[in-house]
Amino acid sequence: MASTADIRNGLCIEYNNDIYQIVEFQHVKPGKGAAFVRTKLKSVTNGRVIDNTFPSGHKITDVRIERRKFQFLYKDDMGHHFMNTETYEQMPMPESAIDNPQFLKEGMEVDILYHAEKEIPLVMEMPPNVVMEVTYTEPGLKGDTATNAMKPATVESGAEIKVPLFINQGDLVRIDTATGDYLERAK
Repeated sequence: MASTADIRNGLCIEYNNDIYQIVEFQHVKPGKGAAFVRTKLKSVTNGRVIDNTFPSGHKITDVRIERRKFQFLYKDDMGHHFMNTETYEQMPMPESAIDNPQFLKEGMEVDILYHAEKEIPLVMEMPPNVVMEVTYTEPGLKGDTATNAMKPATVESGAEIKVPLFINQGDLVRIDTATGDYLERAK
């Protein structure tokens, strides 16, 4: 059990039957009335961000979260299957617990956040960007580069993204996994 004096960025707390990470906080001491702590909380399970104000000295329940390395194996009707890179144990995860599952490819290393006391997986985090091969796209027209024109392309995981006109089938591209945007051509 902790209090508002222990609040810091990155601390995970249990609040309203969910686990939240403190994104930012501000201790406020108004001229009149009691002090309070204004926080911005991000849900670890669904990513939703909320604002909340705690009175000064309020007791909060802190939660220990562990980040473990897993390797993506395959997807079937039970979900996405991952293997722990240290113990080689396999476990399925539902698609709802995965950030942008369309950018997963076999053999990719990912982080899974675990509730340390209860030993349950909470959410899988993708790396910030991935490199994928373009499997299908229409050929670009020569000389048509005066604007930032984009065209649809399908990558090896089956996801469809927008790429510049000079990208061709077989090119490797770097993709931002949070937004699904094209970042650059990869080598």
